[in-house]
Amino acid sequence: MTTSKRVQDRSQQKRVHALEIAVEKHKIASKILFLLELLKQEPEQVIPIRSLDQHRRQLNLPKPHKISDFIRKSPKLFEMYKDQRGTTWVGLTAKGEELVEEEERLIAENEGKAVEHVTRLLMMSVNKILPLDKIAHFRRDLGLPYDFRKHWVHKYPDCFRVLKDEDDVEFLKLVSWNPCWSVTEVEKKVTGITKAENHVPGRLSLAFPMKFPPDYKKVYRYGGQIENFQKREYLSPYADAKELKAGSVEFDKRAIAVMHEVLSFMNEKRLITDHLTHFRREFVMPQKLMRILLKHFGIFYVSERGKRFSVFLTEAYDGSELIEKCPLVVWKEKVVSLTGYRGRKKKIETFDDMDDFVDNDLFESDSEDENTISIDRSFKEEDDTMSDVEDELVTQISEMDIGEVQKAYNDT
Repeated sequence: MTTSKRVQDRSQQKRVHALEIAVEKHKIASKILFLLELLKQEPEQVIPIRSLDQHRRQLNLPKPHKISDFIRKSPKLFEMYKDQRGTTWVGLTAKGEELVEEEERLIAENEGKAVEHVTRLLMMSVNKILPLDKIAHFRRDLGLPYDFRKHWVHKYPDCFRVLKDEDDVEFLKLVSWNPCWSVTEVEKKVTGITKAENHVPGRLSLAFPMKFPPDYKKVYRYGGQIENFQKREYLSPYADAKELKAGSVEFDKRAIAVMHEVLSFMNEKRLITDHLTHFRREFVMPQKLMRILLKHFGIFYVSERGKRFSVFLTEAYDGSELIEKCPLVVWKEKVVSLTGYRGRKKKIETFDDMDDFVDNDLFESDSEDENTISIDRSFKEEDDTMSDVEDELVTQISEMDIGEVQKAYNDT
């Protein structure tokens, strides 16, 4: 078991270059998509450029970076003009408007799958109810419409309904249990079962798909720890977990099953890690969720680049590319291909940039008596091209430490 106090120290020797590139591409896409969505909400799909200053945090464009420079790098999507008063406005090009309409059509076509995945999230929750605010974190990842809280959640009363507590906080509650949807993605892949009308979730002994970079091939020499872990039974994410003892091996392995299932629902099979941690109570998962994600890096991959960590389902990727891309992912890639913006090259001295994390207990040491972390927020950024980003990433990725695998699985 590693005794480091820092998440970065635990994982800095397990960086996968291809998935780090995927993170950088996602960060570029998130800026473009945020601006598209912002303009889409305007009556005439235009906005004064000075109004974008209040959205610098969401765009991740801190001063002195100019928002106008960012917009000029995507002339196929956005256009700027000055009115008679000298006010500069930004709006969508004809191509940008076409892409916005295409996304709306794809979201409508994806609606059935989104309903299934939201219902299955409710089915996994301990009380079959989830706060709408937390589901909102997954909105784009699940392919939900922008205003899903106003209309979409009320369209499927046979699956779920909206409730409010005494503080007017909205929750989504499961209305009816669907046995067919209680078959996990691992069960579907291993057994070939896709529908089971009378399926009752219980104990499973199915191995999780694992994928290691070439550097990790020697891991299979280490005493069969991984094989022993894979053979252990665990409770289905859809079975009642109220009686599981926190800290037990069974408790932790079920948490892996829950995280695997949740990531399988996401369009890109990746999530911001703190979005997962928000569901620890509802999904009956450990406090030290990050520790489990890092330990089982054959199943998951955690990237520490940027202010918010990302977790990937490794089986879903071939290099930096998703193996199976849904239409919404293809659409997103089309949008990114039309922008000239390629991010800001980061010269990071350490991997300690964690300003946006809200769950401090994620970073507790594996040793119970160590509760502090070391944070260094010093870094410099500058505009650069994607090829330069990739070159710079190569120099930051250390050779992977096989011994760390053995330590992790000995502690499981």
